[in-house]
Amino acid sequence: MRKIVLTLGSAVLILLLLVACRQDAAPEPTAVPDAPRAMDEYRPELLSAFSPLPEVVEPEGYELTDELIDLGRLLFYEERISISQEMSCNSCHFLDQYGVDGLQFSLGHDGQPVGRNSPTVYNAALHIAQFWDGRAADLEEQALGPILDAGEMGMPDPEYVILVLSTIPGYAPLFEAAFPGDPDPINYENVGRAIGGFERKLMTPDRFDELLEGNEDALTDQEKRGLALFVNVGCASCHYGPAIGGERYAVMGQVEPYPDITDEGRFIITGDEADMFVFKVPSLRNIAETGPYMHDGSIDSLGEMVEIMARYQLGRELTGEQVTDIVAFLEALTGELPWDYIEVPEFPEAGPDTPGPYEYSGS
Repeated sequence: MRKIVLTLGSAVLILLLLVACRQDAAPEPTAVPDAPRAMDEYRPELLSAFSPLPEVVEPEGYELTDELIDLGRLLFYEERISISQEMSCNSCHFLDQYGVDGLQFSLGHDGQPVGRNSPTVYNAALHIAQFWDGRAADLEEQALGPILDAGEMGMPDPEYVILVLSTIPGYAPLFEAAFPGDPDPINYENVGRAIGGFERKLMTPDRFDELLEGNEDALTDQEKRGLALFVNVGCASCHYGPAIGGERYAVMGQVEPYPDITDEGRFIITGDEADMFVFKVPSLRNIAETGPYMHDGSIDSLGEMVEIMARYQLGRELTGEQVTDIVAFLEALTGELPWDYIEVPEFPEAGPDTPGPYEYSGS
């Protein structure tokens, strides 16, 4: 009997020791993994692909002075540097309408449509290059192209542009002030510098910039859902940076071939097969105000544009609610126009020798 009692006691003691040892050796509790984040769940780290708009994009090779900007503003609105003397940069890029004319294709001096949709000049200084195909390296080069294009402003050559400006007496002191020290300030390169310099301050900050600068209340809940979807779906792989685009090229139909596309894009410029149907990614700043969309202006609806990009560029099919939320975010990218900066100036009067429309003799 005694032996049984001892055995039970020993068993109890051993059991207690085992339990104690097991408790001492027990691992720390493992944290339960977080549930997968919803595609439309906003969080601040989603903003890492973007940055606020600057006030100005400084040029290389010349100084951006008030005198140069004032001259550039005049030249941007100046109709006498077109062959009909009825067309200016502003004719296709209305500064009081977010830098576009709202047409599928702008009309040249002869009333005929140009070959591609005219993009906005606002925030364009941030782009990798200018035009849909990137054929101009910067704003200064871009500004000179349409003036001489036969289907746009139609001037026959740079010499005629300079002839017109030189015979308008009020322009001489303005060019001298904008380009001090230049022995021949009224030249075609300086025309491009002045217009490009003016455009370098055409910035339109919006509520999204406030969010980027730390104001978490700048966007509504729906706009934040749209922002989260915009990033998580993959839109930000092309549309990033301060302009939310404009910093790279992309083929139209990246995942699925885009139907009925005929414009060969950058291939026309480079001759490289890899550039077939490749275009500069547009900026999405003010996108709700700058339709119709795409290089051919074929899409009127921003919602339809979102669906097209999701399908052909990203291989995704969005729900109606997701499209609505993304559009809400894109509408939040509409900025304030710089009304004082874009005010139409008073133009210098023509001189007695200033040519009128179609008076070029070629001599």
